[in-house]
Amino acid sequence: MAEEVARLAPTSGTLVVSRPMKLWALVLILAASILMVAQDSTNSRTHFVVEKNVPVPMRDNVVLRADVMRPAEGGKLPVLVYRTPYGKDAAQQEYTTFKHAAERGYAVVIQDVRGRYHSDGDFRPYENEGRDGYDTIEWAASQPWSNGAVGTFGLSYPGAVQWLAAVQSPPHLKAMIPAMTFSTPQNFFYAGGTWDMSWIEWIWDNIAWDTRTKKNLPGPRSYEQALAAWKGEGAKMLNTLPLLDLKPLQHAAPYYFDWLRHPPEDPWWNWSDLRDKYSGTHAAVLNLSAWHDDNYGPEGATTNYAGLLKAREGDKDARTHLLLGPWVHGVDSTEKTRSGEREFGPTAAIDYDEVVLRWMDHYLKGMDNGVDREKPVRYFVMGRNQWRDADQWPPAARAMLAFLAPETPGTSLGRLQTTPFDNKDSFSEFVSDPASPVVNPYNSPGAHDYRKLADRADVLTFDSAVLREDTEVTGPIKARIFVSCDCRDFDLWARLLDVSPDGTAINLMSPGLDVLRASYRDLGRGRQLLSPGKIYELKLENLITSNLFLQGHRIRLQISASFTPNFSRNLQSGESEVNSAQMKRAHVHVFHDTTHPSQVVLPVVPVVM
Repeated sequence: MAEEVARLAPTSGTLVVSRPMKLWALVLILAASILMVAQDSTNSRTHFVVEKNVPVPMRDNVVLRADVMRPAEGGKLPVLVYRTPYGKDAAQQEYTTFKHAAERGYAVVIQDVRGRYHSDGDFRPYENEGRDGYDTIEWAASQPWSNGAVGTFGLSYPGAVQWLAAVQSPPHLKAMIPAMTFSTPQNFFYAGGTWDMSWIEWIWDNIAWDTRTKKNLPGPRSYEQALAAWKGEGAKMLNTLPLLDLKPLQHAAPYYFDWLRHPPEDPWWNWSDLRDKYSGTHAAVLNLSAWHDDNYGPEGATTNYAGLLKAREGDKDARTHLLLGPWVHGVDSTEKTRSGEREFGPTAAIDYDEVVLRWMDHYLKGMDNGVDREKPVRYFVMGRNQWRDADQWPPAARAMLAFLAPETPGTSLGRLQTTPFDNKDSFSEFVSDPASPVVNPYNSPGAHDYRKLADRADVLTFDSAVLREDTEVTGPIKARIFVSCDCRDFDLWARLLDVSPDGTAINLMSPGLDVLRASYRDLGRGRQLLSPGKIYELKLENLITSNLFLQGHRIRLQISASFTPNFSRNLQSGESEVNSAQMKRAHVHVFHDTTHPSQVVLPVVPVVM
């Protein structure tokens, strides 16, 4: 009911509502605003006020607009700030956290970011969020209904804006819960040196249509029209080469092309890198992500958590926790027990609102609710389908080395074994053709059965022996692969899967954590093309999961040189796909011998029954 009231609200004014509502008692018109008072005839609850489109001035005089929801009783309150590019009005219809917070005694500021919906200015994703977030936090702290203690929350883009503001040290920011977000542009805009192609659909579906409406540009001008157009044009856009030739976005999203012109090692990206800025963040931080979140999520949460611990070394209470579940991307996913094709049982779900508000209750209100006495790390073990509480991340583990070895006679599958293959110059070979890349057969995120990829000639598959006992792998996973190519560049994908006795091969993470562009094998030195035929050691260090491989299962590693459309294709010609379409078929050798012991290093922890 409260959501229906919000949809009927004028563009400015004040609403007073309560939950649950069974009787509208009074409607008053006051000074060009509407005051609505709802009463429950059987159970009186705290009313809350919603002020619509409150102007929030930024330091450059651009005005952003927010709705302010707070208990009607008045008084000075702790404040929660939520900033979004997806529309503050839509957010209040979709999420319950705002009303639950108001009922719990918080003032809540729900703001459209710069250039979106009710806010003025031009929208350039992420680029203004540090300054604007800082200014909004300090504005909220100075309001007459604020007690000066401010917290932030939100997931995905609303998670990223928290970090971009927090590293600028706003004095009144006391607590934050950035969920399913990033740590570095090198694993957000890029992954392992490859360009993240999902930005195209994100801009097309969520941003471009609104820009066309405001600037009177041709093309879809509503969310529904954008979705319909994507069905016909999406594949063509994702296959456009060079990437800079993507004409449907050239006028609606000029920032996208600015991004493409900056390679991953370019210092231009420093404005969005968090990894050297944790000492500027003084708030209590709950880092939340999931094993099947978009690639940047689990890496972002664990990297940010570790960075905060290091920056706060010596503090009695580091005031940072880590929460990692089995879900896909999104607030609604946290209440579900299934990710893709894998069911994790009833304990997998959490109450997101309660997690947020319990953290805020302790760090903004000073409630003794036990948050500070809990173990700082909580993660979900897939396969065992249990939560674990720990004192550290990653948990203590022994390194299990799985060495690549050639095919078992009579099969097309290579082996993962406990010792290097004792044969000089042993290698497996495949041909990679950028014009006919390996395609991800699934459009939806989460756990899926990838067994059919083993049938492709351009995919190498290596299986362990059947496991004799349950084996839990939890933490960062490293792959060292020795390769050569008759090309100047290629991408190395190394996907880790859990293979059941019936042959089902389930991925353990989202694409992007498991890729490295060979020319970016040492990112700090920039792009270094290969010498054809020379053997190189490539190290993939972003793989991460928590999974129990059950007795009778196998551990599988799949290697390929492409995985579209998730990330850009390497042309293999030495040219960049950003400004070239010149492709080259290439022969890739993966070595496995005592001199070149390609291997996966798995963190194995004791199995807890």
